[in-house]
Amino acid sequence: MERPLAGLTRKNVARELLAGVTLVAIAIPLNIGYAQIAGLPPTAGLYALVLPTIVYALVVSSRQLVASPDAAAAALVASSIGGLAAAGSADYATMALAQAIICGILFVLMSVFKLGFLANFLSKPILIGFVGGLALDILVSQVAKMLGIRIDSGGEFVEKMIGLVTGLGTLNVWSLLISAGSIAILLIGRRLLAVVPWALIVMIVATIVVVVTDADGAGVAVLGEVPAGPPELTWPMLSWTQWLALVPSALALTMVTVAEGLLVIRSYAEKRHYSTSPDRDLLAFGVGNIAAGASGSFAMGSSTSRTAAMDQAGSRTQLPSFVLAGGTLLLLLFGTALLAEIPSPAIGAIVGVAVLPLLGIREFRELWRLDRFEFWIGVVCFLATLFIGAIPGILVAFVLALVNMAKRAANPAIDVLAADGEPSGSLLADAPAGSVTAPGIVVVRMAAPLFFANGDVFGTAVKSAITRARVHEDVNHLVIDLEAVSDADVTGAESFESLRDWLERSDVSLGFSRLRADARPRLERLGIIRDGDTVYPTNRAAVAALTTK
Repeated sequence: MERPLAGLTRKNVARELLAGVTLVAIAIPLNIGYAQIAGLPPTAGLYALVLPTIVYALVVSSRQLVASPDAAAAALVASSIGGLAAAGSADYATMALAQAIICGILFVLMSVFKLGFLANFLSKPILIGFVGGLALDILVSQVAKMLGIRIDSGGEFVEKMIGLVTGLGTLNVWSLLISAGSIAILLIGRRLLAVVPWALIVMIVATIVVVVTDADGAGVAVLGEVPAGPPELTWPMLSWTQWLALVPSALALTMVTVAEGLLVIRSYAEKRHYSTSPDRDLLAFGVGNIAAGASGSFAMGSSTSRTAAMDQAGSRTQLPSFVLAGGTLLLLLFGTALLAEIPSPAIGAIVGVAVLPLLGIREFRELWRLDRFEFWIGVVCFLATLFIGAIPGILVAFVLALVNMAKRAANPAIDVLAADGEPSGSLLADAPAGSVTAPGIVVVRMAAPLFFANGDVFGTAVKSAITRARVHEDVNHLVIDLEAVSDADVTGAESFESLRDWLERSDVSLGFSRLRADARPRLERLGIIRDGDTVYPTNRAAVAALTTK
């Protein structure tokens, strides 16, 4: 187990500190915006950068991943709690704290029981669709904020769209100008000099414009007073029914963070050549979320954009996270007055530009090019998240994952193998359709476990191979190559029993080859392999033995 701040040396400490300053400039405006998306006060976003960040950085094995509430998490918080309490109410804020604590407990349990593999059910198309749906929902709210139009940010997507369109007549020109200028600075600035914290510059410039021109008097919404002081330890007081009502949304938040977070952790570890521990990383997410819920914040996950920014800045340790925590604490103690006049259109522009890549337009194009079925899986998940809701969307995602998995598993490669006449060669090449491996012998290989989705498919393929081969010559022996059959289930075993009966009626003997030692007890227990069955070490040995009979 690596120590905290692994990788930090005297040579890179200055670079890490500078990267930390950059992270402060990026994270503070974004977290204020994400808190607003979640329907929480700005302090909820800022508190996430103090205690939760410190706790996470001390425990995590990744040297680079930045943990924080992000746009997807904020949207999930808003959509899930919005149906249980009114946004801005005390119950709403308390439920957000409880939700983060439940997420933390789930992360810890997943770490203890090593359940990180469950996140593999969220494939890339599903993540693209799910996050893309949340991103578009967020974007509508931010566009309304940029135009100075008031809509119900906690409403459904269709309600928001109707509110945005019908509210165009109330558009505030000053808000539009501030938004347009903010977007221009963000987009052009990134192209000219990507390392500059343009989001912070936008906040400063926009705030100066509001103060100098008295734009808030002309109808431009501003952030308002932000309470000063450090986060305080607390505990959400809710009834058991309220706690239980938050479990489904906490599960969704947890699974999305596990899927995306572990993927990002692994990719950067491979890129920068250091080892990580997935179970320890899950534990870090767990204690970080518990700390968030106990210190006035909301659910936190992995921030892909900030992690990428730190990697580009040359950071290879968690020191920037500690700098971020210290800088945010100083702001909370001494600088909250500076935040009061920040215009909401500028925050909307910052968040809108940040979530734009999450729409997944480029990724959807790539899916369309590579695999149309997976493209439509992503589209269905996108639409379900957008029009049904985030929680139903994640359920649809899991169902689609199972459908996708079953579709692929139900059609495994099932090949009749061909003998090549080379005594030292491997008998693995596919034979032409309707042919035999050797006179009177058919060797069949299935490249998958034998289970409910493909048991009948395998039996049908074997019968077809033997029937078609018998058009030209007799077939007396079948050998099944089990090298890729690493497991089986009861339904698969029943299908195999039906195949065995058919072979007996057809006067075809049955043998096996290349049986995996770790799979043998399971296959014997299910009756796929019986006492008296012949198991050959190789396919060539099987052909040689049966040819001499």
